[in-house]
Amino acid sequence: MEYKKLVGLYNSIEATSKRLEKTYLVAEFLKKTDIDDIPKIMLLLQGRVFPPFDERTLGVATRMVIKALNKSLGIDADAIEREWKRTGDLGITAENLAEKKKQMALFTTKVMVSKVFTNLRKLAEMEGSGTVDRKVSLISELLTSASPDEARYIIRTVLEDLRVGIGEGVLRDAIVWAFFEDSIHINYDTESKSIKPENRELYNAYVEAVQEAFDILNDFAEIAMLAKTSGLKGLKAVGVVVGKPLKVMLYKKVKDIEEAFESVGKPAAFEYKYDGFRIQVHKKDGKITVFTRRLEEVTAQFPEVVEYIKKNVKASSFILDAECVGYDVKSKKYLPFQSISQRIKRKHDIQEMSDKFPVEVNVFDILNYEGKSVIKSPFRERRALIEKIVSPLPYSIIPAKQIVTSDLDEAKRFYDAALKAGEEGVMAKNLDGIYKPGSRVGYGVKVKPVMESLDLVIVAAEWGEGKRSGWLTSFSLACYDPDTGSFMEIGKVGTGVKEKVELGVSFEQLTELLKPVIIKEKGRDVTVKPMVVVEVNFEEIQKSPTYSSGYALRFPRVIRIREDRSPDECSDLALVQDLYSTQRSR
Repeated sequence: MEYKKLVGLYNSIEATSKRLEKTYLVAEFLKKTDIDDIPKIMLLLQGRVFPPFDERTLGVATRMVIKALNKSLGIDADAIEREWKRTGDLGITAENLAEKKKQMALFTTKVMVSKVFTNLRKLAEMEGSGTVDRKVSLISELLTSASPDEARYIIRTVLEDLRVGIGEGVLRDAIVWAFFEDSIHINYDTESKSIKPENRELYNAYVEAVQEAFDILNDFAEIAMLAKTSGLKGLKAVGVVVGKPLKVMLYKKVKDIEEAFESVGKPAAFEYKYDGFRIQVHKKDGKITVFTRRLEEVTAQFPEVVEYIKKNVKASSFILDAECVGYDVKSKKYLPFQSISQRIKRKHDIQEMSDKFPVEVNVFDILNYEGKSVIKSPFRERRALIEKIVSPLPYSIIPAKQIVTSDLDEAKRFYDAALKAGEEGVMAKNLDGIYKPGSRVGYGVKVKPVMESLDLVIVAAEWGEGKRSGWLTSFSLACYDPDTGSFMEIGKVGTGVKEKVELGVSFEQLTELLKPVIIKEKGRDVTVKPMVVVEVNFEEIQKSPTYSSGYALRFPRVIRIREDRSPDECSDLALVQDLYSTQRSR
């Protein structure tokens, strides 16, 4: 397929804000796509060439792109920088400069999707001396033959910043529309941009099947191929695979123990809600692998966790869902998440960090046991499996502290004990509940004494003045819209950020994290690529026409940086709407 056709789809999607129209456009495109190109198209529509769980990155910085533009277009680097400063977008810069080149030369070579995909994948494989020059050559090779609008999207994809507004919801529904239309007869009205499926219940069942398969596989390319070649039966056959991380089940918050019982029923299991970071531990053929909830592998960063699993979990193959909690070496008191968060990204002095900031693994669920998926088994059975295979060793690895009760007073005493131990609260779980990756479905809820905080991504900031000169301050926050893949602003925050690192989250820390992802500057204002997630407390959510989310936070305050959260894992718009409608003041 010619890349030009994909670029036409990008342009059409960028031109509309309507989710159903985007879905229709993607679905119609997929219908006409050769089967060999479907996986490539599904990845490129997300602005990537590897699925989310694949840790390979293209490793291309803006300076490298400027070199590639200089080489392919023959335009002076200073002129490229001036145009970039004017547009604030290197993709548009490439398009504008390529337009000038077009006036001087004829394009004779067609750029193919397969060529773009292959060249970009090669970028991630390069290392050693001469890497920069070889990467520049690969990018330049594409740009030399690219038309102006092709150049725009090649550069945006290279920088992993596509920004056309395609989210998980659009891709999920487009797969249904493209490959199951004969079964469900969607009847999309191109004028009203609405759908009227002949059987809404059947339509929802197909959407659910695609969503469930994606929550396990985390790869729309693979899901699209399954839908195309194996249909609904293939999607329903998708199972949990040891060694391949899947989305974790999420839990909604309720206000108290009474509401917890109402949500999950009686009797219920109550467990400590630990203030740590979530991990998935996989073991197969003697190999133990540790993943974060972002699906990033951190096995090397936590050697003690590997040893705990090796010595204290009696099974040859499994996937465990657990929480790593830090504790003080001397006092044995549990520590807040921030004290161990630095270990997640650590590449050097790992043993020293392990000795200084040890963790205890608290196992609270199991998803696969001896090669068999158990996510459809009742929670009571999954818990029994944990107790069967985990040999408890305090401050190393233990099953999550739990009681099973129907008694309100007993549950409240357990909740108070969790808070006294320094934990965040408790989880309440339905004993018959299944494990549903990626969902807040009511099989489990959390009870905390404070209002639900939000994990929000920073999308803009301002350079400080006076004693804060050289630091970024006043950070614009956004929640996530999974349907469009866009980030919706919900307010600004500066409160909670300190001037010294040892006091908590500092301006210096955030500036160091944000400087490499600045994509536009105008005066003191900067726009940044949505990469850095922070946890934010607030007094209230209010309706607001000022921000694109339609909401604003009253008195927001930064609590901590969430290095264990990816941007698309930050709080979504649906959660914000739910919190707005249920907050106590309403």
